[in-house]
Amino acid sequence: MSELEQKYEKLRSILAGMDGLIVGYSGGVDSTFLAKVATDVLGERALSAAAISESFSQHERGEARRFAEELGLNYVEVITDEMNNPEYLKNAPDRCYYCKQEMFVHLKKLSKETGIKTIAIGVIVDDLSDHRPGQKAAREDGVRMPLAEAELTKDDIRALSARLGVPTWDKPSFACLSSRFPYGEEITREKLAMVEQAEDVLRSNGFRQFRVRHHKDLARIEIPAEDMPRLLEVRDAVYDRLKEIGYAYISMDLKGYRSGSMNETLVQIEPSAALSVSTP
Repeated sequence: MSELEQKYEKLRSILAGMDGLIVGYSGGVDSTFLAKVATDVLGERALSAAAISESFSQHERGEARRFAEELGLNYVEVITDEMNNPEYLKNAPDRCYYCKQEMFVHLKKLSKETGIKTIAIGVIVDDLSDHRPGQKAAREDGVRMPLAEAELTKDDIRALSARLGVPTWDKPSFACLSSRFPYGEEITREKLAMVEQAEDVLRSNGFRQFRVRHHKDLARIEIPAEDMPRLLEVRDAVYDRLKEIGYAYISMDLKGYRSGSMNETLVQIEPSAALSVSTP
């Protein structure tokens, strides 16, 4: 048995030891894989719950619903309200802590309603070394991380997803819309709507992996280096549409796409502040 198969069997064994599981599901690569395997192992006792809020784009919501239907998941939606939390809106480096905290409030209500005691999220081994305040909230609420427990990496999950016919096996990674703002810039519904519309422009022009980072009146577009020539080909159309959305300036980041680029500014934050949100 290969190392990959051993990890997969370890995951199935972890899940089989549960009497049921509520998966915090987003339609992304990791949570969709977890939801699929949990459903395979636990059947109707596996519940895939999507947290719906302004930071979860309409496109991603639609994909989450479609994947759930394709895979036969026991799918439900909960409405979260982190936008009414001033701590979330101030967009400090621990913003994700308050988002996850809000989500777990609703998942715990779902747990009481269904009698399914265990809640899990799709954290993987790769995430454990990154700045992920949401993991602190998960540990505080006793939320499991079965993929990390099975020592699965992103490459592992993509490979296993392809084998199992999970449609997200080659899906680009996407984080919530609030991740598009520099720490310290207040999150508002209007700004989230601008980012969502701007990213829809790139999607409609055939781009798959991208971010539109919001810097007040400037939109900083991140795409892979190999896609840069194509963006230049359609730059006039993209520029005009983003101006209509409300951006005064539109730029292309020469370093290209990279996940979590806003965390690059954390070196400018007092070390104690960063440590306080990343240490369980």
